[in-house]
Amino acid sequence: MSHVLASFSRAQRLSQVQQGADNTVWDMIVVGGGITGAGILLTASQAGLKVLLIEQQDFAWGASSKSSKMVHGGLRYLGSGQYNMTKDAVTEREKLLNELPGLVNPLQFLMGHYKSQFPGPLVFNSLLTIYDWIGGKRNHRYINHGIADFHAPGIEQHKLQGATQFADAVTDDARLVMRVLQEAQERGGTAINYLSAEHIILTADTVTGIHVADQVSGQKFNLQAKVVINATGPWTDKLRQQLHAKKAIRPLRGSHLIVPSWRLPLAYSVSYFHPEDKRPIFAFPWENSTVIGTTDLDHDSDLDQQPCISQSEVDYLLTGINKQFPQADISEADVISTYAGIRPVVSNSDNLKNIKPSDEKREHSIWNEQGLISVAGGKLTTFRLIALDVLKVAQHYLPEMNLIDLQAAKLFQTITDTPVDSILHQQQIQRLKSQYGKHYSHLINNAEHNELRPIGTTNTLLAELKWSLQHEMVVHLDDLLLRRTRIGLLLVAGGEQLFAQLQPLCQTALHWNEGQWQQELSRYQDIIQRYYSLPKHRQLLSTQDVSSANVVAN
Repeated sequence: MSHVLASFSRAQRLSQVQQGADNTVWDMIVVGGGITGAGILLTASQAGLKVLLIEQQDFAWGASSKSSKMVHGGLRYLGSGQYNMTKDAVTEREKLLNELPGLVNPLQFLMGHYKSQFPGPLVFNSLLTIYDWIGGKRNHRYINHGIADFHAPGIEQHKLQGATQFADAVTDDARLVMRVLQEAQERGGTAINYLSAEHIILTADTVTGIHVADQVSGQKFNLQAKVVINATGPWTDKLRQQLHAKKAIRPLRGSHLIVPSWRLPLAYSVSYFHPEDKRPIFAFPWENSTVIGTTDLDHDSDLDQQPCISQSEVDYLLTGINKQFPQADISEADVISTYAGIRPVVSNSDNLKNIKPSDEKREHSIWNEQGLISVAGGKLTTFRLIALDVLKVAQHYLPEMNLIDLQAAKLFQTITDTPVDSILHQQQIQRLKSQYGKHYSHLINNAEHNELRPIGTTNTLLAELKWSLQHEMVVHLDDLLLRRTRIGLLLVAGGEQLFAQLQPLCQTALHWNEGQWQQELSRYQDIIQRYYSLPKHRQLLSTQDVSSANVVAN
């Protein structure tokens, strides 16, 4: 029987790891369940290593569920002369497009050219000619008519000279993490969420394990490993500083707004420069909605608290979109949800005030410190290459590996088509196949007829929620609605219209009683209001908290 992420087996899986803790030495323990950690788990499992991944929260809890969703070739790198980095990113983009159609999808971009604005059409299209040559096919063209009538209705036309159309890709970042983890476990890897690394264990001045704590039960125990990989993103320095290493991470916040597609219908991702600081920002179609982003600011808040958008960021994004689409008149009343992610950028400067956040390099860095190998930075698109670089550094501690063969190997196993008799059309089936791998047919065949209809305006089926509850290690309601699916981002009030249908599914799959359901529902609604809503909703919540405290005090 293949390994499957399963909520019912989390306790059993944890018990097996705990019971074998005294006698088992893992080849590798990966700390961090975002796209970087998941990619390392998959690549190491492909190499035949005995690997365990642990995540202190839920899989993809951090930036890997709160990114800008782009799988791109790094056009900005090419513009700054970083040819090799662009080549790597374009190659990985094409690999993901070919191996995961339906999860990683082509997305056309449109950039308007305005008089006296850099870059002009000649420079930009020359750059794209090189970009397309790297990718092996022409993917751009210059348009000088019908832009506001056909390509981007409502776009600002004052001084508009033309526009360039080019191609990259888009994904559901959290689902991509889950797909990578699923593939890794089918190749023998083990992944457990809500298991945190408390501190490293040193033997003769070398890291030989991790002291961990189960966030569900509170149990603590030690795990042994030949090498420990620290892939914790913004938290990278937390483990490194236990070895007295110098801080290297500059946490940068990127925030986004989501509005209904009918309020800003787009066929392209429209890139434009913000009128205030000339930073490139964008609006793009995603999951039948429109995403507006992103900001780039230093994040000084507690990293263990989820980040959230500030009022100044809301104002900034609204100002930008309404300058680019003046007839749209997008306001806070149109916003379905917000989200903010923390980029773990590696900074080489001791004086951060001298470098703007947007000027920091985005390459990944790797440190080998006494057997703790830390990795941070990089892009979602190149997670496989980052994993290969980590394994190269880790070779000193591990059994011999053939990294050349590993570099040429496919990431995802080919899925043999299984006959599926359902009401779903081919595009829906392809989406499920890409997201759930070889289990997609089981998901469909075990669903009731009414569970195969999209929920509200989303592409998500009730059958997916049911499957995730049964097979994807859901611990909390937000795991299900914010990461296994994106219902919490795409429907008003975090998808409250679905709660009545969800209650029996959650209680059956997760064995919650009425009290536990109410507790989880309250917790989830609090998360939505605090971290995924507009700031005015958080202010209202704070006022309610103060009022409640006063009532108790009196």
